[in-house]
Amino acid sequence: MVAALGRLVVRARWWVIAAWIVAAVVIAMTAPALQSTQDQSEFLPGHYESVKALTVQQDAFPERGEIGAIVVFDREDGGQLTADDQAKVSSIAEQLNTKGYDNLGTATATPAADNGLVQAIFVQVKPGKNAFDPAAIEDARSLRADLEPLVEGTDLRVGVTGPAAQSLDAQESSERALVVVSVVTLLLIVVLLALIFRSVIACALPIVTVALVGTTATGLIAVANEAFDLKADSSISVILFIVLFGIGTDYILFFLFRYREALRLGFDGRGAVSHAVERAGEAIASAGGAVIIAFMAMVLSSLSIFRSIGPALAIAVALAVLAALTLVPAVVAVLGPRVISWPSKKWMVAPEATRFRAIGRSVAAHPVRFAVVSAGSLAVLSLFALGFNPTFNFSDSSTENTESGQALITFQKGQPSGATDPTTVLLRSTGGQRLDDAELNAYAAELGTAEGVASAALAARTDDVAVFTVVLSDDPTSDAAMANVEGPVRDTAHSAAPDGTEALVGGTTSIFVDLDDAMARDYSIVFPVAAVLIMIILALLLRSLVAPFYLILSVGLGFTASLGATVLVFQGLLGQQGLIFILPIYIYLFVVALGTDYNILMVARLREEARGGLEPRPAAAKAIEHAGPTVAAAGLILAGTFASLMFAEGTFFKSLGFSFSLGIAMAAFVMALFLTPALTALIGHAAWWPGHGDQATDTVEEPAERRVLES
Repeated sequence: MVAALGRLVVRARWWVIAAWIVAAVVIAMTAPALQSTQDQSEFLPGHYESVKALTVQQDAFPERGEIGAIVVFDREDGGQLTADDQAKVSSIAEQLNTKGYDNLGTATATPAADNGLVQAIFVQVKPGKNAFDPAAIEDARSLRADLEPLVEGTDLRVGVTGPAAQSLDAQESSERALVVVSVVTLLLIVVLLALIFRSVIACALPIVTVALVGTTATGLIAVANEAFDLKADSSISVILFIVLFGIGTDYILFFLFRYREALRLGFDGRGAVSHAVERAGEAIASAGGAVIIAFMAMVLSSLSIFRSIGPALAIAVALAVLAALTLVPAVVAVLGPRVISWPSKKWMVAPEATRFRAIGRSVAAHPVRFAVVSAGSLAVLSLFALGFNPTFNFSDSSTENTESGQALITFQKGQPSGATDPTTVLLRSTGGQRLDDAELNAYAAELGTAEGVASAALAARTDDVAVFTVVLSDDPTSDAAMANVEGPVRDTAHSAAPDGTEALVGGTTSIFVDLDDAMARDYSIVFPVAAVLIMIILALLLRSLVAPFYLILSVGLGFTASLGATVLVFQGLLGQQGLIFILPIYIYLFVVALGTDYNILMVARLREEARGGLEPRPAAAKAIEHAGPTVAAAGLILAGTFASLMFAEGTFFKSLGFSFSLGIAMAAFVMALFLTPALTALIGHAAWWPGHGDQATDTVEEPAERRVLES
């Protein structure tokens, strides 16, 4: 089937190229824009308490807007605000109320803090609007611009924080990260391909083809998100770029290495294309299938962030596989050997002795040693994964680099940390009776006594619903605040509720608590499902029930080692309080799925060598010799591509870049080059039970297009 595809692509090469171009243009012109959100409540299903509280509040108090932005003032000299300063702040609030913002509404100046160092203006979101909508984010940008002339000529400093401003900073951080990652990634791909093939065309081929694939993928993802109402966070654009160029270049390398090998064997240009698709196509399709299935397992998540990004990445990978099997071979069939031969001709002569030949012989001679050292080193790093501490702040922990973060620090000089984003408690009648005023006051007083609460007050009420504002003592995104809301705050809210009423705790901290619970549920479902599905792919490819077990165990060990190393570096050496809560599932899916890619490539070549008549140990040596350069080059490019995230701002992107790049490097240079061949050599023929796919064949059929290359 794969061989037939290769021959078809060669014959219809111009039609294949035209079809890709037309599809990309049509989709780019008709697809909606790819949207993202920073609203964590949109990631949770409706049965969680924090989401129920939000729903009750919106139904009972549609006119009561949430806080969208907080304008924070202090003096440039760091001293106490004067009476004139405070009057100026009140005047600025009145002027802001004359602005026609789309989502942001009433601006209210609060009294100066008790210590006189800080004063704030709270800007509400208009009823029915959302602080995380694109319009609210643009309002935050306009608000900052409007404030500059209003404080000019005064001794006041001003900064804007709050949900809309934090979302704006997160969005701008993602945009800057995309620029940095794009430049570093493209430079890395060009430099590494230039060193590998020494060809200008080979350097340009992945960039041009993946750009075309990326245009198509982005449009299809936007269509899918709109059709199924999926929500993605602002990091989707950066991760999507990395996946497309990293994985796309990997699959192109899989093809180009086999194409170059075919040319060296004596195939002509188009015959070499058919041969390369035949030999590399099954590995590319199987590797891509494993990645796609792993990403699609995310639809089982209870969080819409994963249900959105999973199919998005699956679409991107599916198109990358399709391009590697159709578009790239078609382009190479048109251009011929000059793809890897201009200007250098060194590709024509295979090196007589290589480093990978030496590695292969060493692994074949001492498989126990290599298996123990490889697995042992991964196991040691895995121990540090037990110290993983999740954080839930999508705005990033590097707050000192953003205006919203700096304004938050200033605000906390005069107010409890929790005042920036108060927790809300909704109390509603379960029988339709009117809430008693005395009971509401007593309930507010009881809430104020809960551990971790700085103050609690009745904010608004109807006949059967009341909302209380609860200011926490700690930063709403901190571990301490989450522990208090999950424990004493919710316990007090529920137990102190008068008879005939129901209490619901909402707000950002409550959302984080529910996110933590949802993630624990997802780990228990997504992880095993993805592992089982990848094992099925491996079993179908290898016709074996034994090899898939130790292959998936090896990449699973790579996952825990990657997470452990990240915990060691960021929480241990760099002193971070924790790492973003989505990191483990991202590492698992990327390292397990992509790590399987390299194992598939290595084991497929090992089986090919065994079918040529070699025993398990010599087959492992030959597989490393021939597939090792491809695995190393692909792993270096993909690891380097992910490492480009570390050039972006903030701990979120840096931790993703570090963990992904390290995980891919371990998958390529530890598991695929050492651990997998060593285990396969040790297990021997039993590794292929019951299919015995390593049995030698009498003849190896060559494509009909093979012809001796003319000098």
